[in-house]
Amino acid sequence: MEEERMMKIGVSEKFNLERAVCNHGFFMMPPNKWIPSQKCLLRPLSSNLTLSITQPPTKHYILITILSPRPSPLSPHQKHSIRCQVARMLRISTLDDMMVHEFHQIHPFAKKMGFARIFCSPTLFEDIVKSILLCCCRWGRSLKMAEALCNLECKLYGKKNNKKRGRNDEYCLGNFPSPKEIVACLNAKTLNNYCNLGFRASPILELSRNIENGDLNLDDFETSRIPTAPTYDLATSHHKLLWNRLLGIKGFGAFTVANVMMCIGFYQYIPIDTETIQHLEQVHGKTLLGRTKREREVESESIISQIYDKYAPFQCLAYWMERVEYYEKKLGRLSDLPHSRYCNVTSTNFHLQTCGKEE
Repeated sequence: MEEERMMKIGVSEKFNLERAVCNHGFFMMPPNKWIPSQKCLLRPLSSNLTLSITQPPTKHYILITILSPRPSPLSPHQKHSIRCQVARMLRISTLDDMMVHEFHQIHPFAKKMGFARIFCSPTLFEDIVKSILLCCCRWGRSLKMAEALCNLECKLYGKKNNKKRGRNDEYCLGNFPSPKEIVACLNAKTLNNYCNLGFRASPILELSRNIENGDLNLDDFETSRIPTAPTYDLATSHHKLLWNRLLGIKGFGAFTVANVMMCIGFYQYIPIDTETIQHLEQVHGKTLLGRTKREREVESESIISQIYDKYAPFQCLAYWMERVEYYEKKLGRLSDLPHSRYCNVTSTNFHLQTCGKEE
């Protein structure tokens, strides 16, 4: 029976779970929960399925343990689905191994640091919604909105929290909502009342509706890398076509699209926001002279090209490695941070010791 609750995914010799998880803000956003003392990632994949993901010392596999009770054994199809979702989160695939190898050839310091894989969500839908949550607000607000979305199921259907059943608090994680659950809110006002999403409620609801009614198939984007290509550059050589397709979706701006492309495995584009501009100033000593937001963004694009184009097609990976390195110089290893300090992982907030009041 115990074996029924465990699954394995083989990984390459140099794969490190801690580095594969704790490298991007998405690992801090609910319903993900990294346990520093155990080097373990907890998260639900459904309302009755919570996983523990670990890497046994010296082993070349990831161990997936089902924590939540199941009324019946998992079917082969369910096990395959779980493995696929975990592999997506940790960027475990032949193509991603190719990416790591080629990126480390271009960027020897990244190889020394063991940096390459960017942590993602189990589904592209969750990545897209979280990318929208990053728009036009402080990082602490993004974390709160993600948490509110994870509580949406309880608000919609009145489901009781598992804590009342005597379960361990670490296992009581609300799952990220599906498109169907978001559509159940009926309108953007209701969704906003539940989750305080502001203007983000409307594009998130429209995205969910388009997926539910079949007008938008995210699998078309998810499978856009060419698996038979001899190099990663060729596997993602059609990135401009994908960029334009995503940019054509209502509510998707350049910042959101760049984040989404990164989560699909296209690293040619760097998301530009206030944090990016501050990074260019703090790490590269670049002073932007533009007076308006748009002027600074255009100026940033030119500077970004000068700094990161030498790492093509992995510009975004090089940029994120610098971001992580800078954050860890200020705050210590991200994998060691308590959850109460996650909202401090922003260049505008390093002087704070605990989460301040968000706008």
